[in-house]
Formats: sequence, structure tokens, C-alpha cells
Amino acid sequence: MTSIDVLLKRNQEIGNIVPGDRSSPKPSLQVAILTCMDARIRVFEIFGLLQGEAHVLRNAGGVVTDDMIRSLALSQRKLGTREVLIVQHTECGLSMVTEDDFKDELETATGLRPTWAVEAFRKVEDSVRTSIERARRSDFLLHTDNVRGFVYDVKAGSLTEVV
Repeated sequence: MTSIDVLLKRNQEIGNIVPGDRSSPKPSLQVAILTCMDARIRVFEIFGLLQGEAHVLRNAGGVVTDDMIRSLALSQRKLGTREVLIVQHTECGLSMVTEDDFKDELETATGLRPTWAVEAFRKVEDSVRTSIERARRSDFLLHTDNVRGFVYDVKAGSLTEVV
């Protein structure tokens, strides 16, 4: 059985037990949460979210990239979000690679060098600050006054705001 088969089986077994309002694509808390794809970050549990309360956007590192600006612009302009919560975390895989080394690896394996940025970093707090600034300075976002960033400690389960 594949991992996808396992997940589909679980879905059939649990049925429709997820609490929350599914009546609108507009998040009732008017917030978009951008975080890392790391499986240790259980966004709904960390914030006690119910379905329908927030948009949850994920990518490697939880960094504000052009694609995240695209999603945030749609979230704000078409679906009513007014706040952006950025959550990066301790022990992130992006802090364990370098931009050039990873691009070299991909180029060696495929013959093509990626045109996109890896967004590797050494200090997670610096990466959070960069993402906050990218969101605040984006001309495409309507609401940039309430963009806040945090570091999630994957071992302790705590959040620390980055200012």
C-alpha cells in the first residue's frame, strides 16, 4: 500500500468529523498564515484553528516568495484577509543547505540550473525579518500594517515573536 493509499484509507475511516464552518471560502478570522512545509508544524493544532478560520500557505522555509505574494494578494483582495502571520521554525532544513550547493546539485543531476531562489538561511530570525519586510513592502498586498513573524520551537512547541 502506498502512502497516498494510507491517507485515503484514513480519510474514509474518520469521515466528516472536522469541526468548523465550510460555508464560505473567506476565512472568518481574516488571517493568512504562511509557514514551512515541515511536517512537525501542525498549524491547526498550534493555533487551535477550526476549518474556515484562516488561509494556511506553506512552502519550504515558510518564506515570502513571489508565489506567496501571489497567494496573499488573492487572499486579501478576493477573500477578505487583513492580517499575515509568518511562522518559521527551529531546525529548519533550509538552514542546513546553501543556495549555491543545492543549485549545483540540481544542475549536476539534471543539466539545468534552477532560476528560482532556494532561500537558504543560517539564522531563522533573520529569515523571518526578511519575509516580514517583503510582505510589508509588496505593492500587491492591500493590508501590510499587520504582518507579524514568529519562530516556532519544534521541540518546546512555543512561539517567539521576531521584531
